[in-house]
Amino acid sequence: MSSSSNQILHPERLPKSGALVIPSRLDHPQLLQLEKLFSGRKITWLIEEKAHYNAQIHSHLEKSGSGSMFAASDAAPAAAGEQLKPAIADGGVLIYVPGTAKARKATTLHIPTSHLKALCAFGLPVVPIAVDCPRESGLSTENPSSLPAAVLAIGQLIPADQISLPLYQQRVFEAAEEAFSSRSLFKSSLAMVLLQGLKKHSKNKVLDGSDDSELTYDKVLAAAIVFSKFIKEETDQPRVAIVLPPGKAGLIANLAVLFAGKIPVNLNFTGGHEAIKSSIRQAGVDRFITADPFVRKVSSFPWPPNRDLIFIERVLPTLKKKIVKWAIVSKILPAAVLGSLLGLNKRRGEDEALLLFTSGSSGEPKGVALSHRNVLANVCQFATRLNLESGSAILGSLPLFHSFGCTVTLWFPVIEGINLVTYPSPLDTKRLAELIALHQVNILLATPTFLRGYMKRVEPAQLASLKLVVTGAEKLPMSLADAFEAKFKIRPLEGYGLTETSPATNVNLPTPQPVADTVILEASRNGSVGQLLPGLAIKLTDPATDQNVPLNQQGIIWFKGSNVFSGYLNNPKKSEEVLSDGWFRTGDVGRVDEDGFLYIEGRLSRFSKIAGEMVPHETVEAAIAKALGLDSEAERKIAIVGVPDEQKGEAILLLSTISGPALEQECIDLRYKLLDEGLSSLWCPKQIIAVPEIPVLASGKLDIKSCELLAQKR
Repeated sequence: MSSSSNQILHPERLPKSGALVIPSRLDHPQLLQLEKLFSGRKITWLIEEKAHYNAQIHSHLEKSGSGSMFAASDAAPAAAGEQLKPAIADGGVLIYVPGTAKARKATTLHIPTSHLKALCAFGLPVVPIAVDCPRESGLSTENPSSLPAAVLAIGQLIPADQISLPLYQQRVFEAAEEAFSSRSLFKSSLAMVLLQGLKKHSKNKVLDGSDDSELTYDKVLAAAIVFSKFIKEETDQPRVAIVLPPGKAGLIANLAVLFAGKIPVNLNFTGGHEAIKSSIRQAGVDRFITADPFVRKVSSFPWPPNRDLIFIERVLPTLKKKIVKWAIVSKILPAAVLGSLLGLNKRRGEDEALLLFTSGSSGEPKGVALSHRNVLANVCQFATRLNLESGSAILGSLPLFHSFGCTVTLWFPVIEGINLVTYPSPLDTKRLAELIALHQVNILLATPTFLRGYMKRVEPAQLASLKLVVTGAEKLPMSLADAFEAKFKIRPLEGYGLTETSPATNVNLPTPQPVADTVILEASRNGSVGQLLPGLAIKLTDPATDQNVPLNQQGIIWFKGSNVFSGYLNNPKKSEEVLSDGWFRTGDVGRVDEDGFLYIEGRLSRFSKIAGEMVPHETVEAAIAKALGLDSEAERKIAIVGVPDEQKGEAILLLSTISGPALEQECIDLRYKLLDEGLSSLWCPKQIIAVPEIPVLASGKLDIKSCELLAQKR
């Protein structure tokens, strides 16, 4: 790997004045590239006294003869910075060389936090440089030799009087986003990349747990191609609705719609009638792919007339001869020729690839149009972080209208060659456990609500094959994580994402095993949702002023990256509220710690402003659960809701399924318990409202809108 295979982004940002250069990681070829970049200027290499280096870097540093050393444990780093100032005089550059560190693949920062803190405390102007290595983190469908070995993105200069660890983190994440977003893959067609995946991994399988059938990916490809031609004849509309649970039919239907040059719209069949009708109206669909047994099962769905329904289990048998023919053709023809024949490259890059609808937990569903670029970027982001071995299997039971169910259990396994084990419902944990054991599933994606079902109904031996359990959609209680780990000997790790980010942005992952003479960088931290996926930038703003705040302070979370959508369907007003110069305002409140782990401290819609103080509902719920000794394995029994209050602006009420007849006394007793736990009196519920159940969505998330309606009826 030569330095010529490296690319440089934004060399114009390099200051002519002297500065401390801090690259996010550095291998020997990139070290040579930096040396070349600063040729003609005085270079001083900076190393930490206890750091270890590979032989090539060690040899180069010895030969250069121009270096300085610092100690991360130095009690007076500012004084050390004064001693280093001559190195940056007259335009000289001081280049920090990170030592060898063991990190999970696609980790942005390969620098121990103690080293970074010392570097930032020197009080020198800093140039952050993000080093992205596409050959390490490409998709299985890409040819590594066609990718640059590394992309070095020069970040914005940080003046000496502004340098801090949170600001360096923010600047290096921004530069890393620019490097990652420059990948040519993201200009491609999702349909074309899926075809490449199905051809390359032809012997991988979708194993449908509803009838114990299995289909190899080459057969899935042939069926999807033929079905796509049928769909083209059925409708001229650009979008096609799909009303199916996870399974082979759902996979083939989604692939076929994409291969037809159209946009799949997986509808939420668990939603209310008005929400479903709104989604259908917004999407402008006139055909609905479904299955006869499912129509009978979900009779509450506002089904359109029969002429608008395409019953996949009726259509595919009539196309059997064509499927056999295309199975042969798709084996013989190279992917590029087959893709050209099918016209798969007509829609690509920024074109709309699929349409999802937000759950409507706090209002009418909004259409989230995700582009080919968005989906391909997100598959690349988490695929490289997971770094799964060939032959791995993932459980696909999350609904296809859910963003995780769509991207992670449809597109990801096909592109990366992962066996897909499907089942129509995430609630039937007894059957799911049987499938996990039968097919030796390695990855389980679930919500904390669904994990509780495994705690009740499943034997530990059934989940022995799992190597990774990731939760999302709602906060993972530590008590549940502890109980699950104690029973199944594997700890659930929390991730985070939103429909608008395609969806994954953060995930905790197992930390690499220790290696002698190598710094091990943590990959998970309890209570957090993990570090950023590669290629994402983050910033935080003050909820009251909208001004930027440091990453280590609480603020509204904004993301920027190739996986971030470009706006809501036909809703410019809502789009303008959340998008600004490529940044997406999540509406969630959080902070980033010194090791880059993001902590979600609540959704802005789940905060109440009481007497000028921001009160997080989830924190109050956690305190109440502790005070009442609620079982971590139990279903959700409480929810906090904010309501208008004339005296203090807002008050919080407690919805509870466990209240007795003397609600007023119970509220007083609870208040004393919370005060004893150190909770502010402003944070204590003003009233308890007895409810038969706490409303939740199909994803396991709290149904905020329904909870507010219950509170209003009090």
